[in-house]
Amino acid sequence: MEFRHVTISVKDMQESLSFYKDIVGLEVVREFASGPSQIVFLASGGTQVELIYNAQRDSFSYGSDISLGFASDSLDDTAEALKKAGFEPSEVSSPQPTVKFFFVSDPNGVRIQFISEA
Repeated sequence: MEFRHVTISVKDMQESLSFYKDIVGLEVVREFASGPSQIVFLASGGTQVELIYNAQRDSFSYGSDISLGFASDSLDDTAEALKKAGFEPSEVSSPQPTVKFFFVSDPNGVRIQFISEA
């Protein structure tokens, strides 16, 4: 078995695409419409993020105990890009000498973790 993708129902496709493309650094792999939904797959490597936007949907519920983790070459640069884009990253944590990370909520409220390992 192979883990293929994670799906996020989004409130605003353009805002979400901007976050995952411009800040996270993912690239659009494919996009299409299915009924009233717009669907976009993004990736950097094997696992993909699927964004689904449906204008008819008006409520969202995201688990507070789930987060998506992305490797970052520079936590400082990533945090600065997030701040410039209007996001509020958490303080950096370092549970081990070789691991540092912080969290931020994406435009939909999904917790995103940016990780740097030395």
